[in-house]
Amino acid sequence: QASIAPDGTVSAKEASGKITGIGKLKLVTPETKLTRGEDGLFRDPGGAELPVDAAARVQDGALEGSNVNPIETMISMIAAARQFEAQMKLIQTSESNEKAASQLLSGNA
Repeated sequence: QASIAPDGTVSAKEASGKITGIGKLKLVTPETKLTRGEDGLFRDPGGAELPVDAAARVQDGALEGSNVNPIETMISMIAAARQFEAQMKLIQTSESNEKAASQLLSGNA
């Protein structure tokens, strides 16, 4: 079983019951917004190494919630789909009117 201490120390409990330190997370508080790399890792946009923040803490066992409201997102998606359908109908009506006008002007009505 693995656990993470508030200071970022990662340790594991062996089958014998002995707790062994595995490593330590580097806890930072970036001053600027981080950018996501192609590998999925977040980095400082300037490429600078971020200093350790002694005041930063980790809460073991905590689960962060989503920053997306699924209901609002679904409503937005439905609204976008309806708007797309309405615009497609406008395009079809415009094409139909253009065809009718072309036939009237050419005398092939």
